[in-house]
Amino acid sequence: MLIRENMELLERTYLSPFATLSENSKGRDREEPQCDIRPVFQRDRDRILHCKSFRRLKHKTQVFLTPRGDHYRTRLTHTLEVSQNARTIAKALRLNEDLVEAIALGHDLGHTPFGHAGEHMLNSLCEDGFKHNEQSVRIVEILEKDGKGLNLTWEVRDGMLNHQTGLMPSTMEGKIVRLSDKIAYINHDIDDAIRGKVLSEEGIPAEYREILGSTTRQRLNTLIHNIITNSLGKNDICMSEEVEQAMKSLRKFMFQNVYQNPVAKGEEERAKDLLSRLFYYYNKNIDCLPELYLRMLEEGEKRDRVVCDYIAGMTDRYAIAKFEEFFMPKAWQVN
Repeated sequence: MLIRENMELLERTYLSPFATLSENSKGRDREEPQCDIRPVFQRDRDRILHCKSFRRLKHKTQVFLTPRGDHYRTRLTHTLEVSQNARTIAKALRLNEDLVEAIALGHDLGHTPFGHAGEHMLNSLCEDGFKHNEQSVRIVEILEKDGKGLNLTWEVRDGMLNHQTGLMPSTMEGKIVRLSDKIAYINHDIDDAIRGKVLSEEGIPAEYREILGSTTRQRLNTLIHNIITNSLGKNDICMSEEVEQAMKSLRKFMFQNVYQNPVAKGEEERAKDLLSRLFYYYNKNIDCLPELYLRMLEEGEKRDRVVCDYIAGMTDRYAIAKFEEFFMPKAWQVN
């Protein structure tokens, strides 16, 4: 018997009846031979981990643009924290950890440079709009591997697409990632905001601290335990009404006091202007795009969509470097 088949048997034997079994996946857009070692979701996890878009996350902004300090979160560290929270919940509920991890590692691949400021700017520039969750799926379906995509399973792509507020994944594992994303960013953004002197622990309303805890560790412990306790034996991922409401209120507080705070977001307008000028430059000088994107144009993709694809894939520092190359005066040299 193949190793993969043994692992699939273990899933059938051990996992919850509400878990998504690897052998029951709806499959990939393009059929391919099964791996002899890895079930399909583990294979997807590995593909995401090794792709270029994943590596670029380490140089993309989470909340604080160009922070001075090595301990602020990046889009990559956020992704890893989401993955760890989600795996903890999945393991306790006997759900499919491989699927949870694949969704978590891939959910933010489509984020632009300069965080949500970049996303909002590209959304205003692209004719068909721009949303990072949709871009994450576009990356794994079309842009990665020189236009071949990663050919991931339907369940992983569904979880990546539907991880945002207002959307709902089709699997229990996707629902875990959706909540784990919020748990991660609310808590690590508080930690970063305190580090950046934008917020103090005492500045968080007492009613939220009384329910959730007064430190990052306490809040994570409360939220994760609450999800596990309230989801055990259920075909849903849920929280108690009191804790869920406190988390939503804390999230609203963060939007008002951190995400829109002029200290944390003081460079956003410059970042938006930078991306806007790059967008118009590449639209006017389309031959400056790499071969993959020119080929996409030849195959019928819209011009502004392809330009957005290229800019969205940039890291913060690469976008700044291209801006300097195109728009900053060069020193005059005499040979």
